[in-house]
Amino acid sequence: MSLTTGIRRSVDTVTTSMTLDAAGSPAASTRMTRGQVLVLVLLLASQFTLCVDFSVLNVALPTVGAKLGFSDANVQWIATAFALCAAGFTLLFGRIGDYLGKLRVFGVGMTALGLASLLGGLATSPAVLLTARVAQGLATAAVTPAALSLLTTTFPDGPLRQRALGLNSVMMSTGFTSGAVLGGVLTDLMSWRWAFLVNVPIAAAVVAVAPFVLRDTSPRDRTRLDLPGAALVTSGLLALVYGATRLGAQGVRDRWAIGCLVAAAALLVGFWWAERRHPRPLVPVTILTRRTVGWGNAAGLVTFSMEPALVFLLTMYLQHVLHLNPLRTGLMLATMGAGAIVGGWAGPRVIASVGVRWATAGGLTVQAVLTALLVFVGPTLGSLWLVGATTFVGAVGHVCAIVGFMVSATTGLPDREQGLATGLATMTQQVAIAVGVPVMSAVAIGLGGLDSLPALRWAMVVDAGVVLAGAVLVGQGLRAAGPGSGVNAVLPEPRSARGPEPRSVGDPEPRAVGAPEWTAASR
Repeated sequence: MSLTTGIRRSVDTVTTSMTLDAAGSPAASTRMTRGQVLVLVLLLASQFTLCVDFSVLNVALPTVGAKLGFSDANVQWIATAFALCAAGFTLLFGRIGDYLGKLRVFGVGMTALGLASLLGGLATSPAVLLTARVAQGLATAAVTPAALSLLTTTFPDGPLRQRALGLNSVMMSTGFTSGAVLGGVLTDLMSWRWAFLVNVPIAAAVVAVAPFVLRDTSPRDRTRLDLPGAALVTSGLLALVYGATRLGAQGVRDRWAIGCLVAAAALLVGFWWAERRHPRPLVPVTILTRRTVGWGNAAGLVTFSMEPALVFLLTMYLQHVLHLNPLRTGLMLATMGAGAIVGGWAGPRVIASVGVRWATAGGLTVQAVLTALLVFVGPTLGSLWLVGATTFVGAVGHVCAIVGFMVSATTGLPDREQGLATGLATMTQQVAIAVGVPVMSAVAIGLGGLDSLPALRWAMVVDAGVVLAGAVLVGQGLRAAGPGSGVNAVLPEPRSARGPEPRSVGDPEPRAVGAPEWTAASR
């Protein structure tokens, strides 16, 4: 059985069917067409590759630094150079995609990713490697919002888009955790260079197939680019990520770190002020005032900052406290990937059962509780069972929260705003990943160091507390959105709220109030 056939059958078994209601509203089958399956496979492959690049070198940094002659103080730049560009330029490239076309930006970005990965794999000096990482980060900033926008415009609001976003969430989470696993395996068994070179054939295949599979149906926005807004938001995000990174490496007393964070706040406030007054802003602030978009991105910021931070803290625990090598550390973290797969399967079902608000807040709560249980890890290998069990279940909640974040942040918007909405969602993801790790690193360092078991325990407690606070705030925020805001008006109503009469497939079912009419897209 082919890969596309397998994915199509798995999707068909878990999506529902919509039919005409009494008023004659359209309700076509939500089965994916062959064209939609091909689009999904291609975009998921690119998303997985991009997320792997975030973490593939994390466990191999000491090895890479030693091989290429990085000083101890500068080895962190292998990760920071990528994170700075991936987070800082995402919103700008998302807007450029609206102007030039998402498909064109997607193709150029994937080509750049392949070339940058080849350069990194062949690097013989720190300067060449850092150049490759900068190029990889810029490619990621270009491809990620374009790919997500192509996905949301291919699949209409409803069960099909939820399923596609659920699978996309699996790829994001498993890509990040798989990067740690893959980095450890490649470093121990082959060479760190393969952490770069493995991207080359994947990027080449995606670039070769994309013109025959992908279609950009969203209208082009030919308005003049808001250059002042682009400069302000890009500078602000760069200052934010750099300041947070220095904070993690140097501690809370570092003047450069504090100065960069203050500058970031000033630049981002200036960006908000400028956008409110610009006739054609880079980001219309009205979209940020939509509760579904605002609180959806808040959920994404929390879950995407604290879960990668937990991966980092656990890596420190496994390597510095339990003294596991990179290969064993990576394999131990593979339980997160398994939990992410389950979460991607469960997320859309939970949304269909209880609604996006409870699915998102509930996923964050599960993530928080399971993270808090890691306070009981000890200095012996006997704690590995606890690490495996908690990270597996916690990853299920994490991905459920991601699905809720993606659905609420991109649903109920016209196609012309999908590029902007997906650009915001992507920026949230990239900034959260880039900021969460150094902030939690600074917490652990301040409490005793990255090789101190008590410090790592308390840092995990702080991580859990942030996620739990996020669960409460997001739950209340999405509740306040109310009917007609997009949460209840566009997403399928919870099964618990439907009539008691059992329905079989094909029986009419009324749409939620205000829900737009749609049919499954065909190719």
